[in-house]
Amino acid sequence: MENRITKLFGIKYPIIQAGMIWCSGWELAAAVSNAGGLGIIGSGSMYPEILKEHIQKCKAATNKAFAVNIPLIYPNIDEHIKTIIEEKVPIVFSSAGNPKTWTKILQAEGIKVVHVVSSAKFALKSEAAGVDAVVAEGFEAGGHNGREETTTLCLIPDVKDHIKIPLIAAGGIGDGRSMLAAFALGADAVQIGSRFVASKESSAHLNFKNKVITAQEGETKLSLKQLTPVRLLKNKFAIDVYNAEESCATKDELANLLGRGRAKKGMFEGDLNEGELEIGQISSRINEIKTAKEIVEEIWQSFLEEKKRLATL
Repeated sequence: MENRITKLFGIKYPIIQAGMIWCSGWELAAAVSNAGGLGIIGSGSMYPEILKEHIQKCKAATNKAFAVNIPLIYPNIDEHIKTIIEEKVPIVFSSAGNPKTWTKILQAEGIKVVHVVSSAKFALKSEAAGVDAVVAEGFEAGGHNGREETTTLCLIPDVKDHIKIPLIAAGGIGDGRSMLAAFALGADAVQIGSRFVASKESSAHLNFKNKVITAQEGETKLSLKQLTPVRLLKNKFAIDVYNAEESCATKDELANLLGRGRAKKGMFEGDLNEGELEIGQISSRINEIKTAKEIVEEIWQSFLEEKKRLATL
């Protein structure tokens, strides 16, 4: 399949693996890229020297295009940008900040820039900043999320109607059927996170992967909206957060409850009680840990089968 996104990134399939903190290191990124999609290294949990190591290992493991995701609020953002330029990373996905700050600087180095948004308003601002494409991420997504709580079904066509640059859909997408639905809504590609958390190459702890594949319907919830909205899988920590919010806890009280290192504790170290377990609603439909290659091929074949089925209606 060839479209605006596959041409832009030089990839075989319009399937992009999300850049997830603690879950998407070089091994997952390289595996997804080798399978024909676009793999992304999630730099938000990495010190500058660690990011450099992951980029170098990814380049050694694949000759395909890959990307780095950068939360623009990252405290060492200048060092990350320097590393990305020095290591000649071809594509950057930015999030959580103003895309105007770094887009032109990166593009001057030949780097393509994609920005993640949760509304048509911010998609337009990203387009005005000159980004090459946007990811529109719906309410269903795991991890940090938009305050508007707009679902993917509503968000994608709204963003599509407002911008001219390529559009990547994210949030609640984990198989060929949901990918085809995103295309029907106007997307040029899909970005998938939760399904790749439960992959063999993911750097997530095995405890977390096993928790994901046993998750049931309704076991995630968007929380901590007073701080930064994040979708959490139910565990002791998440229940403590829910109870605090229902008791009208202040922003400071919630920040104190969150503390430091909760995401690392849960997703990377495997503490299923006190750790922060970020995952999307699609987790209830994930029931097996597979290789990234198997996941990409399964999604693509399912997409083609569903496309063929709908053509007969």
